[in-house]
Amino acid sequence: MTQTALSSLDGLRVAVTGGTSGLGLALVETLRGRGAEVAFVARTADRVVEVADRHPGTHGIAGDISRKDETYPLALRITAALGGLDVLVNNASSLGPVPLALLADTDCEELETALAANLVGPFRLTKALLGALGSSARAGRPALVINIISDAAVTPYAGWGAYGASKAALLHLSRIWNEELASHGIRVEAIDPGDMDTPLHALAVPDADPATLKRPAESAREIVELIEAHALERTQRSETRRHADPAPA
Repeated sequence: MTQTALSSLDGLRVAVTGGTSGLGLALVETLRGRGAEVAFVARTADRVVEVADRHPGTHGIAGDISRKDETYPLALRITAALGGLDVLVNNASSLGPVPLALLADTDCEELETALAANLVGPFRLTKALLGALGSSARAGRPALVINIISDAAVTPYAGWGAYGASKAALLHLSRIWNEELASHGIRVEAIDPGDMDTPLHALAVPDADPATLKRPAESAREIVELIEAHALERTQRSETRRHADPAPA
């Protein structure tokens, strides 16, 4: 990929979980609009087909990232659809109890649901795709994992215990994995997109005024710009290394 191509993300292979609504859908639309090859995962098969039909060139995959037995089939379908993988966006999330509940009123199963979707699921899927990401890194392509978190990961909001705890764990997991994978050329970032006007936020705070919330498209644009910057940086580094290497005799 050339520097010009990367400025529009042409040919970049990206997978997005939770890709049929809210931020995930906005990411699918923005990435595809910039020329990326996009595969997206979501639980509702009919909705996956609908979104894929509306955005030609995307690859819709029905599946639940919180289920252990679906992890490797999802990873295989993602890499088969895209011919590899450069960027993984772990966006799919669960609030846990709805309506939101104090921790003392949260069932253990509700906490487990939040952890499965927001922490263990992203961990499993990322682990299953490390081979593909490492291959991209060795080829001089971008290799990036973005984990979508929340300010609830660092601020102890009453009633947000299951969600906040799972996102806090995902934040620290991202930091550790970034340290461990740096030598392999894979970067892991945790991004808080802000309070957005999404179905998830409406479930959590049904009385919120949508006018006070960010539009998912705005947050998606910010995240895509970060992906673009990383891709350009990786390409420039690869070009510098290639010119520095002596030509074969």
